[in-house]
Amino acid sequence: MGIWQAYKMAVKSIKSNKVRSFLTMLGVIIGVAAVITAVAFAQGSTQSITERISSLGTELIQVSITGINTNRDVTWEDIQQFTYENNDIIAAMSPLITSSTTVKYGKNTVSTNIMGVTADYTAIRKQDVQQGRYISDVDVDFRQPIAVIGSYVADELFEGEDPVGKNIKFQNRLFTVVGVLQELNGGQQGTNDDQIIIPVSTAQRVLRNTYIRNYNFLAASPDIVDNAMEKIKAYLTEVYGSEDMFRVINSEQMLETLDSITGIMMSVLGGIAAISLIVGGIGIMNIMLVSVTERTREIGIRKAIGARRINILTQFLIEALIITGMGGIIGLLLGSGAIWVLGRLNIVPAVYSPLWMMISFLISLFIGVIFGLFPANKAASLNPITALRHE
Repeated sequence: MGIWQAYKMAVKSIKSNKVRSFLTMLGVIIGVAAVITAVAFAQGSTQSITERISSLGTELIQVSITGINTNRDVTWEDIQQFTYENNDIIAAMSPLITSSTTVKYGKNTVSTNIMGVTADYTAIRKQDVQQGRYISDVDVDFRQPIAVIGSYVADELFEGEDPVGKNIKFQNRLFTVVGVLQELNGGQQGTNDDQIIIPVSTAQRVLRNTYIRNYNFLAASPDIVDNAMEKIKAYLTEVYGSEDMFRVINSEQMLETLDSITGIMMSVLGGIAAISLIVGGIGIMNIMLVSVTERTREIGIRKAIGARRINILTQFLIEALIITGMGGIIGLLLGSGAIWVLGRLNIVPAVYSPLWMMISFLISLFIGVIFGLFPANKAASLNPITALRHE
């Protein structure tokens, strides 16, 4: 019996037990779909975050004061003085206070991020206004209750109305909208378009946060970022006496950290998906063992009329390959559909990886061979006389 004849008999056997065949391939379907969806989620998340970090430019330097319970402190005024004395390497500086809150306008509400900053923040973050104006030094000096809102917040609260000049409410205080930020991420939730900018001095009072722990610096040029970082580290070390009390990073270091985190996430997600495929393979082996038991008499008849061990082995291996192959294809289609849904819902960008699709499909075929080999060998090893006596 040739390969083609074994293939036709395998297909006939699968068609005669459609429900059982589908349940057998279900584990492979879930496993393959899980693999490519998990990889796409990880890659899409990485792409989105990388684009946001890269958009800030390589000149950005972020400083976080991590030390607590210390009698040594650096104030906003100290940092301002340091920036002024090093204006040859530091082009701009802004303190940063953040908080999440619910903002109201009329009957509309939205949960968003509040950012307390200075006028220099627009140059540091490279996000100007598309309507109205940005906060000014005067607003900071006099703790003005004004706000510059992102395009997502504007759409959610005002629904097409002109927001400039309107009053919004959060933290039990009214703020006058003076501008709308330039749209950078399609007006999507959770991006740079989903925030409200207020003067840092106002944020200190409203958010009851007088101690500023975060500062953003803009190096004068990409070539002197390292020099600027060393200057900042030296200054803060002099103040605190230890580098453990603060953290200074730039966008390149953030991207390196992101790559490391992505690698770990890919390993974890890949491991979970691999377990799904292994479980699917075990399911295939169990169902095929049941199939061998049910078809013992048939196998005995075939061996009695001349079928060789290799013929029986080939037929059962082909059955396993067809089941896992079909499961792999369906899994690829389901996984691709899940990726499309993730993209349409703006959860993460839709990223299709042909390499991982091929790898997951080939793994499904490999599992078909590995887990189909034992039941196929058991069927091929049956004694024809014993098999014919089986009821």
